[in-house]
Amino acid sequence: MFRSLFHRPPSRARLRRLRWLRLLLLGFITFFVIDLWRISQSGSPSVIKPAPPLDIRHQDRVFIASIHWNNESILRSHWNDALLDLVQKLGPEHVYVSVLESGSWDGSKDALRALDTELEKLGVERKIVLEDITHIDEIQRMPSSDEPGWIWTVRGKKELRRIPYLSRLRNRVMDELTALASRTEAKRTFDKVLWLNDVVFTAHDALNILGTREGDYAAACSLDFSKPPAYYDTFALRDSSGAKAITHTWPYFLSSMSRHAMMAGSPVPVQSCWNGIVAFDATPFYERPPLVFRGISDGLAKYHLEGSECCLIHADNPLTPVKGVWLNPDVRVGYNEKAYANVHPRHSAIWPSAGEKLLGIWQNRVARLINFPRRMIEDMVVSWRVRSWKANGLEREEHGVHCLINEMQVLVGNGWAHL
Repeated sequence: MFRSLFHRPPSRARLRRLRWLRLLLLGFITFFVIDLWRISQSGSPSVIKPAPPLDIRHQDRVFIASIHWNNESILRSHWNDALLDLVQKLGPEHVYVSVLESGSWDGSKDALRALDTELEKLGVERKIVLEDITHIDEIQRMPSSDEPGWIWTVRGKKELRRIPYLSRLRNRVMDELTALASRTEAKRTFDKVLWLNDVVFTAHDALNILGTREGDYAAACSLDFSKPPAYYDTFALRDSSGAKAITHTWPYFLSSMSRHAMMAGSPVPVQSCWNGIVAFDATPFYERPPLVFRGISDGLAKYHLEGSECCLIHADNPLTPVKGVWLNPDVRVGYNEKAYANVHPRHSAIWPSAGEKLLGIWQNRVARLINFPRRMIEDMVVSWRVRSWKANGLEREEHGVHCLINEMQVLVGNGWAHL
């Protein structure tokens, strides 16, 4: 009797609601399981693949380029040895090494002198330039009134912009490429240009970059990490639509074309990348005028905009729309030993794991939804400033608008600063 008084049977409406809730829960669980299975069966961006065969590697002549500033630690611990190993695998007669060190206050110069000695033993043609001009020397000099690369800032003074400065250094390294082709005796030309950042890498990594799509690319890049699982070079990476990565973790991209290629473990079509190691088809660097590194104009930079020289180079490259720019997800480098080890786990040939992939995909899905207003506002700000710049001058054009961000970057004594 008490049971009948205090426990009324559920109504039909309540039973229907419970049935729908169970169906929704079952549907979500089914979708989740299918999603997990699909992810586990998809291609991995990190299954260790063999380096290209020797005969393929040796058909290309490679111009190896790098700039360094206060990199003694990584030069001595990893970089020098990896470069020497790479040179031997490519063949000393097939490479040229061009390095510029600029005003380091650590032992970078001594580390590069040691590298120079070892390259000499291998018979490698090279140019390693060590300079004493520091950042302080650069920013304290008085520029002429019409010297490009300087800008009036909110600090009430004319300051040296970071990107034109870096572009100048990179172009000095690349000057050797054309000098070798134009010298009167023993002329040399190259098929690929390989830029190496101050990263932990192996010869296998560099060879895989060179062999991306069997060498058919305008440019091919690695992925770089400082604090995994987040990738590092957000300034240069743009997906196939020209958008910045939507998340810092796998599968990174807003564009479905780039995202699906990453999920499949295939070379990823992008508009721009650098990310530690990048290989270029050398052809545009021999054209007249040659492809060069640059920053955006000082006039456009006054609108509080900046773009990486490592992104703009792809926007200017005539081969980009023909052969494409590709990110190779099988090649991951680190700015320290711990970062490199974390993206090359010893217990597994696959990175990221299935669980990390599942989490990353859901983070990407959520970010595509909730970050839409922020992305729209960022794009509107950049577009409005570019339009304003164009309206205030004749025949003004910037081909690398997708590279631009709402920042101003200037050189300072110990590096660079956002203003």
